[in-house]
Amino acid sequence: MLSRFSSLGLSAAVRRAPASLRAGPARPAQRGLASEAAPPPPPRGNSDARQRAAREQYYSSHRQANISALYYAGAVGVAVCGLSYAAVPLYRMFCAVTGFGGTPKTGHNAAAPPKPTFDENARVVKIHFTSDASDNLRWRFKPVQGTLHLRVGETALAFYEAENQSGRDAVGIATYNVTPNKAAEYFNKIQCFCFEYQQLRAGERVDMPVFFYIDPEFANDPRMKDVDTIILSYSFFESKQGQALLKQAGIAA
Repeated sequence: MLSRFSSLGLSAAVRRAPASLRAGPARPAQRGLASEAAPPPPPRGNSDARQRAAREQYYSSHRQANISALYYAGAVGVAVCGLSYAAVPLYRMFCAVTGFGGTPKTGHNAAAPPKPTFDENARVVKIHFTSDASDNLRWRFKPVQGTLHLRVGETALAFYEAENQSGRDAVGIATYNVTPNKAAEYFNKIQCFCFEYQQLRAGERVDMPVFFYIDPEFANDPRMKDVDTIILSYSFFESKQGQALLKQAGIAA
């Protein structure tokens, strides 16, 4: 009986014990949490906006760089096309100025004065004339005279004859050459029909003049001692571009 009472009293005593005694030992308070805590992160919306702005700026700069590169590439392409288009006339101008490749040193200028005087006892040179026309240009093209003999410094007038033997209007352009090449720098043309568009109607025939002289310095050049004959040759080619330009100008049919 005593032991039962004792156990009942012990149980009641345990039930009546304060909650603080049952909670176990108190944990020491953590120090510095309130003062050292990290600041709250900024709102996520502002960070996203900054990232979007940075991306837009990056893409915008790259788009601008790509556009600039495209413009530069286009400009280079246009320049290359322009140079390739102008290569032939520029080369002809170079040859006409320097006498390179057998091209006479002077251009065809109707206003250029001929040599005013020449020595009656000057050296005589034979000028031989030749011609040809391309197969796609159905023109009969030939020199009127085969050869001429003239003194160095003396002006001369020669003619070439062209006839359109096709059944349609056509535009041609002529180039010329002088041989031997070393004599080309002394062959001065005052007027000629080369490097200009020549239009012939179907069946039309025309005479084309060449006005020229041999520079007197020809006789003083030791390299020319063995040159007694100079060949002047002309070649005619069909010009689709010339046909289009004349048609645009209302000249071609």
